[in-house]
Amino acid sequence: MTTIKKIALGKNGPLVSKLGLGCMRMSSVWGGAVNDESESIATIQMALDSGINFLNTGDFYGSGHNELLVGKAIKGRRDAAFISVKFGAIFYGGQWLGLDLRPIAIKNFINYSLVRLGIDTIDLYQPCRLDNSVPVEDVIGTVADLIKEGKVRYLGVSEITADQLRKANSVHPVTALEIGYSLADRQIESDLLPTAKEMGIGVVAFANTAEGLLTGEMKAPLPVNDYHHHFSRFQGENLIKNLEKIGVLKQMAKEKGYTPAQLAIAWVNAQGDHIMPLVSMSRRSRLPENMQAMGIEFTPDELNTLNTHFSPGAILGGTYLQR
Repeated sequence: MTTIKKIALGKNGPLVSKLGLGCMRMSSVWGGAVNDESESIATIQMALDSGINFLNTGDFYGSGHNELLVGKAIKGRRDAAFISVKFGAIFYGGQWLGLDLRPIAIKNFINYSLVRLGIDTIDLYQPCRLDNSVPVEDVIGTVADLIKEGKVRYLGVSEITADQLRKANSVHPVTALEIGYSLADRQIESDLLPTAKEMGIGVVAFANTAEGLLTGEMKAPLPVNDYHHHFSRFQGENLIKNLEKIGVLKQMAKEKGYTPAQLAIAWVNAQGDHIMPLVSMSRRSRLPENMQAMGIEFTPDELNTLNTHFSPGAILGGTYLQR
Protein backbone atom coordinates (compact mmCIF):
# COMPACT_ATOMS: atom_id res chain seq x y z
CA MET A 1 0.00 0.00 0.00
CA THR A 2 1.25 3.50 -0.87
CA THR A 3 2.84 5.43 1.98
CA ILE A 4 1.07 8.74 2.55
CA LYS A 5 3.55 11.52 3.15
CA LYS A 6 3.01 14.48 5.47
CA ILE A 7 2.85 18.11 4.37
CA ALA A 8 2.61 21.42 6.22
CA LEU A 9 -0.93 22.78 6.02
CA GLY A 10 -0.03 26.31 5.05
CA LYS A 11 3.24 28.08 5.76
CA ASN A 12 2.75 28.10 9.53
CA GLY A 13 0.35 25.21 9.87
CA PRO A 14 0.60 21.69 11.30
CA LEU A 15 1.86 18.56 9.57
CA VAL A 16 -1.01 16.61 8.07
CA SER A 17 -1.37 13.75 5.60
CA LYS A 18 -1.13 14.70 1.91
CA LEU A 19 -4.41 12.81 1.39
CA GLY A 20 -7.47 13.80 3.39
CA LEU A 21 -10.51 11.66 4.20
CA GLY A 22 -13.85 13.31 3.51
CA CYS A 23 -16.49 11.83 5.82
CA MET A 24 -19.59 13.46 4.30
CA ARG A 25 -20.78 10.40 2.38
CA MET A 26 -20.96 8.41 5.61
CA SER A 27 -24.05 10.42 6.59
CA SER A 28 -27.20 11.70 4.92
CA VAL A 29 -26.88 15.30 3.75
CA TRP A 30 -29.46 15.51 0.97
CA GLY A 31 -32.05 13.34 2.69
CA GLY A 32 -30.76 9.99 1.40
CA ALA A 33 -30.08 6.81 3.33
CA VAL A 34 -27.36 6.63 5.97
CA ASN A 35 -24.46 4.32 5.17
CA ASP A 36 -23.49 1.30 7.27
CA GLU A 37 -22.22 2.93 10.46
CA SER A 38 -19.89 0.11 11.47
CA GLU A 39 -18.31 0.10 8.01
CA SER A 40 -17.91 3.88 8.12
CA ILE A 41 -16.19 3.73 11.50
CA ALA A 42 -13.94 0.92 10.26
CA THR A 43 -13.05 3.05 7.21
CA ILE A 44 -11.99 5.99 9.39
CA GLN A 45 -9.92 3.74 11.62
CA MET A 46 -8.28 2.00 8.66
CA ALA A 47 -7.43 5.43 7.23
CA LEU A 48 -5.80 6.43 10.53
CA ASP A 49 -3.88 3.15 10.56
CA SER A 50 -2.70 3.90 7.00
CA GLY A 51 -1.29 7.32 7.87
CA ILE A 52 -4.25 9.48 6.83
CA ASN A 53 -4.86 11.77 9.78
CA PHE A 54 -6.89 14.59 8.15
CA LEU A 55 -10.60 13.90 8.75
CA ASN A 56 -13.10 16.34 7.27
CA THR A 57 -16.65 16.69 8.56
CA GLY A 58 -19.38 19.31 9.01
CA ASP A 59 -21.84 19.90 11.82
CA PHE A 60 -24.67 19.80 9.26
CA TYR A 61 -23.68 16.44 7.74
CA GLY A 62 -26.59 14.26 8.73
CA SER A 63 -27.71 16.88 11.27
CA GLY A 64 -24.82 15.99 13.56
CA HIS A 65 -24.73 12.27 12.72
CA ASN A 66 -21.36 12.61 10.97
CA GLU A 67 -19.69 14.22 13.95
CA LEU A 68 -21.05 11.52 16.25
CA LEU A 69 -19.66 8.93 13.83
CA VAL A 70 -16.21 10.54 13.72
CA GLY A 71 -16.27 10.83 17.50
CA LYS A 72 -16.84 7.09 17.86
CA ALA A 73 -14.08 6.31 15.36
CA ILE A 74 -11.42 8.43 17.08
CA LYS A 75 -12.29 7.51 20.64
CA GLY A 76 -9.10 6.48 22.41
CA ARG A 77 -6.89 7.76 19.59
CA ARG A 78 -7.56 11.50 19.49
CA ASP A 79 -3.89 12.34 18.91
CA ALA A 80 -3.86 10.31 15.69
CA ALA A 81 -6.52 12.48 14.06
CA PHE A 82 -6.61 16.06 12.74
CA ILE A 83 -10.27 17.10 12.80
CA SER A 84 -11.58 19.65 10.30
CA VAL A 85 -15.15 20.89 10.87
CA LYS A 86 -17.33 23.13 8.69
CA PHE A 87 -20.23 25.11 10.13
CA GLY A 88 -22.92 27.54 9.07
CA ALA A 89 -25.16 25.57 6.68
CA ILE A 90 -28.77 25.09 7.67
CA PHE A 91 -30.63 22.03 6.36
CA TYR A 92 -34.15 20.85 7.17
CA GLY A 93 -35.69 17.66 5.85
CA GLY A 94 -32.82 17.26 3.41
CA GLN A 95 -33.39 20.75 1.99
CA TRP A 96 -30.83 23.58 2.03
CA LEU A 97 -32.34 26.60 3.81
CA GLY A 98 -29.32 28.90 3.84
CA LEU A 99 -26.55 30.05 6.15
CA ASP A 100 -26.41 31.22 9.75
CA LEU A 101 -23.08 32.92 10.39
CA ARG A 102 -24.05 35.13 13.32
CA PRO A 103 -21.43 35.13 16.11
CA ILE A 104 -24.01 33.89 18.61
CA ALA A 105 -24.86 30.97 16.30
CA ILE A 106 -21.18 30.06 15.76
CA LYS A 107 -20.62 29.88 19.52
CA ASN A 108 -23.64 27.61 19.77
CA PHE A 109 -22.52 25.42 16.85
CA ILE A 110 -19.07 24.74 18.27
CA ASN A 111 -20.34 23.65 21.67
CA TYR A 112 -22.55 21.02 20.05
CA SER A 113 -19.70 19.92 17.77
CA LEU A 114 -17.28 19.44 20.64
CA VAL A 115 -19.80 17.29 22.52
CA ARG A 116 -20.67 15.16 19.48
CA LEU A 117 -17.01 14.65 18.60
CA GLY A 118 -16.10 13.94 22.22
CA ILE A 119 -13.08 16.27 22.10
CA ASP A 120 -11.96 19.50 23.79
CA THR A 121 -10.50 21.27 20.74
CA ILE A 122 -11.31 21.25 17.02
CA ASP A 123 -8.14 21.35 14.92
CA LEU A 124 -9.50 23.31 11.94
CA TYR A 125 -12.79 25.23 12.13
CA GLN A 126 -14.29 26.97 9.12
CA PRO A 127 -17.46 28.60 7.82
CA CYS A 128 -18.75 26.44 4.96
CA ARG A 129 -19.23 29.60 2.89
CA LEU A 130 -19.38 33.35 3.37
CA ASP A 131 -22.27 35.52 2.22
CA ASN A 132 -23.23 39.13 2.86
CA SER A 133 -25.58 38.40 5.75
CA VAL A 134 -22.84 38.89 8.36
CA PRO A 135 -19.63 40.92 7.89
CA VAL A 136 -16.57 38.76 7.21
CA GLU A 137 -14.85 40.49 10.12
CA ASP A 138 -17.54 39.26 12.53
CA VAL A 139 -17.48 35.66 11.29
CA ILE A 140 -13.69 35.34 11.28
CA GLY A 141 -13.38 37.37 14.46
CA THR A 142 -15.63 34.93 16.27
CA VAL A 143 -13.50 31.96 15.23
CA ALA A 144 -10.41 33.94 16.29
CA ASP A 145 -12.01 34.33 19.71
CA LEU A 146 -12.59 30.57 19.87
CA ILE A 147 -8.91 30.04 19.07
CA LYS A 148 -7.99 32.31 22.00
CA GLU A 149 -10.33 30.30 24.22
CA GLY A 150 -8.65 27.04 23.20
CA LYS A 151 -11.72 25.55 21.53
CA VAL A 152 -10.12 25.79 18.06
CA ARG A 153 -6.50 25.42 16.92
CA TYR A 154 -6.53 26.79 13.36
CA LEU A 155 -8.82 28.90 11.17
CA GLY A 156 -10.04 27.57 7.84
CA VAL A 157 -12.32 28.98 5.15
CA SER A 158 -14.32 27.23 2.45
CA GLU A 159 -15.82 28.03 -0.96
CA ILE A 160 -14.98 31.74 -0.98
CA THR A 161 -13.60 34.33 -3.40
CA ALA A 162 -10.07 35.73 -3.52
CA ASP A 163 -11.30 39.05 -2.10
CA GLN A 164 -13.03 37.29 0.78
CA LEU A 165 -9.88 35.28 1.42
CA ARG A 166 -7.77 38.42 1.65
CA LYS A 167 -10.26 40.03 4.00
CA ALA A 168 -10.50 36.94 6.21
CA ASN A 169 -6.72 36.65 6.40
CA SER A 170 -6.46 40.31 7.46
CA VAL A 171 -8.65 39.57 10.49
CA HIS A 172 -6.82 36.39 11.53
CA PRO A 173 -4.25 34.22 9.72
CA VAL A 174 -6.02 31.61 7.58
CA THR A 175 -4.37 28.19 7.67
CA ALA A 176 -6.36 26.39 4.99
CA LEU A 177 -8.77 27.02 2.13
CA GLU A 178 -11.22 24.24 1.29
CA ILE A 179 -12.46 24.44 -2.29
CA GLY A 180 -13.71 22.25 -5.12
CA TYR A 181 -10.86 21.58 -7.56
CA SER A 182 -10.47 19.07 -10.36
CA LEU A 183 -9.67 18.73 -14.04
CA ALA A 184 -13.27 19.81 -14.61
CA ASP A 185 -13.17 22.76 -12.17
CA ARG A 186 -10.13 24.89 -12.89
CA GLN A 187 -11.59 28.40 -12.88
CA ILE A 188 -10.04 29.07 -9.46
CA GLU A 189 -6.56 28.85 -11.03
CA SER A 190 -6.78 32.43 -12.33
CA ASP A 191 -7.27 34.22 -9.00
CA LEU A 192 -8.14 32.20 -5.90
CA LEU A 193 -5.34 29.62 -6.01
CA PRO A 194 -2.59 32.21 -6.68
CA THR A 195 -3.96 34.33 -3.82
CA ALA A 196 -3.85 31.38 -1.42
CA LYS A 197 -0.31 30.49 -2.51
CA GLU A 198 0.86 34.08 -2.19
CA MET A 199 -0.39 34.22 1.41
CA GLY A 200 0.98 30.79 2.31
CA ILE A 201 -2.45 29.22 2.82
CA GLY A 202 -2.83 25.47 2.32
CA VAL A 203 -5.50 24.21 -0.10
CA VAL A 204 -7.82 21.33 0.77
CA ALA A 205 -9.25 20.30 -2.60
CA PHE A 206 -12.52 18.38 -2.62
CA ALA A 207 -14.65 17.01 -5.50
CA ASN A 208 -11.52 15.73 -7.30
CA THR A 209 -13.68 13.63 -9.62
CA ALA A 210 -16.18 16.48 -10.16
CA GLU A 211 -19.01 14.65 -8.40
CA GLY A 212 -18.32 11.48 -10.37
CA LEU A 213 -18.02 13.04 -13.83
CA LEU A 214 -14.32 12.08 -14.08
CA THR A 215 -14.74 8.48 -12.91
CA GLY A 216 -15.61 7.25 -16.39
CA GLU A 217 -18.52 5.32 -14.92
CA MET A 218 -21.30 7.85 -15.45
CA LYS A 219 -23.79 7.35 -18.28
CA ALA A 220 -26.55 9.49 -19.76
CA PRO A 221 -29.38 9.86 -19.06
CA LEU A 222 -29.16 9.89 -15.27
CA PRO A 223 -31.92 8.38 -13.12
CA VAL A 224 -34.74 10.84 -12.40
CA ASN A 225 -34.02 10.96 -8.66
CA ASP A 226 -30.24 11.34 -9.03
CA TYR A 227 -28.87 14.25 -6.95
CA HIS A 228 -26.56 15.22 -9.84
CA HIS A 229 -29.54 16.97 -11.45
CA HIS A 230 -28.78 19.83 -9.02
CA PHE A 231 -25.74 20.66 -11.17
CA SER A 232 -26.09 22.18 -14.65
CA ARG A 233 -23.14 20.19 -16.02
CA PHE A 234 -25.17 17.00 -15.57
CA GLN A 235 -28.24 18.30 -17.40
CA GLY A 236 -29.32 17.65 -21.01
CA GLU A 237 -26.76 18.27 -23.74
CA ASN A 238 -24.19 19.45 -21.21
CA LEU A 239 -23.93 15.96 -19.76
CA ILE A 240 -23.69 14.26 -23.15
CA LYS A 241 -20.89 16.56 -24.35
CA ASN A 242 -19.08 16.43 -21.01
CA LEU A 243 -19.07 12.63 -21.02
CA GLU A 244 -17.54 12.70 -24.50
CA LYS A 245 -14.74 14.87 -23.08
CA ILE A 246 -13.87 12.18 -20.53
CA GLY A 247 -12.71 9.85 -23.31
CA VAL A 248 -9.16 11.23 -23.20
CA LEU A 249 -8.90 10.59 -19.46
CA LYS A 250 -10.29 7.07 -19.86
CA GLN A 251 -7.78 6.26 -22.60
CA MET A 252 -4.82 7.56 -20.58
CA ALA A 253 -5.99 5.61 -17.53
CA LYS A 254 -6.17 2.44 -19.61
CA GLU A 255 -2.67 2.98 -20.97
CA LYS A 256 -1.22 3.61 -17.50
CA GLY A 257 -3.11 0.73 -15.85
CA TYR A 258 -5.21 2.81 -13.49
CA THR A 259 -8.81 4.03 -13.28
CA PRO A 260 -9.93 7.47 -14.51
CA ALA A 261 -10.83 8.35 -10.91
CA GLN A 262 -7.29 7.55 -9.78
CA LEU A 263 -5.84 9.78 -12.49
CA ALA A 264 -8.22 12.58 -11.50
CA ILE A 265 -6.99 12.40 -7.89
CA ALA A 266 -3.38 12.09 -9.04
CA TRP A 267 -3.69 15.23 -11.16
CA VAL A 268 -4.86 17.25 -8.15
CA ASN A 269 -2.03 15.75 -6.08
CA ALA A 270 0.47 16.79 -8.77
CA GLN A 271 -0.48 20.47 -8.48
CA GLY A 272 1.89 21.00 -5.55
CA ASP A 273 2.68 20.19 -1.93
CA HIS A 274 0.45 23.07 -0.79
CA ILE A 275 -2.60 21.23 -2.19
CA MET A 276 -4.22 18.23 -0.48
CA PRO A 277 -6.71 16.02 -2.33
CA LEU A 278 -9.71 15.47 -0.05
CA VAL A 279 -11.41 12.24 -1.09
CA SER A 280 -14.78 11.14 0.26
CA MET A 281 -15.02 7.47 1.18
CA SER A 282 -17.44 5.40 3.23
CA ARG A 283 -16.06 1.89 2.60
CA ARG A 284 -12.71 0.33 3.42
CA SER A 285 -12.56 -1.22 -0.04
CA ARG A 286 -12.06 2.26 -1.56
CA LEU A 287 -9.06 3.13 0.57
CA PRO A 288 -6.27 1.15 -1.18
CA GLU A 289 -7.31 2.44 -4.63
CA ASN A 290 -7.40 6.07 -3.49
CA MET A 291 -4.10 5.76 -1.65
CA GLN A 292 -2.51 4.20 -4.75
CA ALA A 293 -3.56 7.27 -6.72
CA MET A 294 -1.22 9.36 -4.57
CA GLY A 295 1.75 7.47 -6.00
CA ILE A 296 0.86 7.98 -9.67
CA GLU A 297 3.26 10.17 -11.65
CA PHE A 298 2.70 11.86 -15.00
CA THR A 299 5.18 12.57 -17.77
CA PRO A 300 5.35 16.21 -18.96
CA ASP A 301 3.54 15.15 -22.14
CA GLU A 302 0.75 13.47 -20.15
CA LEU A 303 0.26 16.55 -17.99
CA ASN A 304 0.24 18.75 -21.07
CA THR A 305 -2.41 16.53 -22.67
CA LEU A 306 -4.65 16.71 -19.59
CA ASN A 307 -4.14 20.43 -19.03
CA THR A 308 -4.88 21.21 -22.67
CA HIS A 309 -7.89 18.93 -23.05
CA PHE A 310 -9.38 20.03 -19.74
CA SER A 311 -8.55 23.71 -19.98
CA PRO A 312 -10.61 26.02 -17.73
CA GLY A 313 -14.16 26.15 -19.06
CA ALA A 314 -13.82 23.02 -21.22
CA ILE A 315 -16.49 21.25 -19.17
CA LEU A 316 -19.91 22.72 -19.89
CA GLY A 317 -22.20 23.89 -17.11
CA GLY A 318 -21.70 25.76 -13.88
CA THR A 319 -18.71 25.31 -11.60
CA TYR A 320 -19.14 23.58 -8.26
CA LEU A 321 -19.93 26.90 -6.60
CA GLN A 322 -22.32 28.09 -9.30
CA ARG A 323 -24.05 24.72 -9.55
